Amino acid sequence: MPIPGHPDIGGTLRKLAASIAGMTLALGALGVTLAPGAAAATPCPSGAVCIRETNGTILNKNIFYSYGAHNLSNVTGTRVLVNNQTGGAGFQICKGYNGADCYPVQRAVGAYAPYDFTPINSVVLVR
Repeated sequence: MPIPGHPDIGGTLRKLAASIAGMTLALGALGVTLAPGAAAATPCPSGAVCIRETNGTILNKNIFYSYGAHNLSNVTGTRVLVNNQTGGAGFQICKGYNGADCYPVQRAVGAYAPYDFTPINSVVLVR
């Protein structure tokens, strides 16, 4: 029951919920899906460096644990790299295979800004 002199918030919320549900149903019927938000992204395991797919998932082939160069296969377009290593370990992204022609070492833990991986052919994990 609304409080006299105040808007019917419950009715407004019900209308909003119905509107959102209708939009979701309509988008689903059209085959439209929305990209997952950061909360829906697959977490990178502790001790690893990972490359997220554009949909937020992480393929097993793009989870790196061991120090040294890791050559990439079919990793193109804008991706997010996540450093979840411990003990101050870092990584480099490299234009060449086997760790050749690398950018400077990055040591910050967490997700990095989206980056175009098209010219990147390897990732090197460093102590």
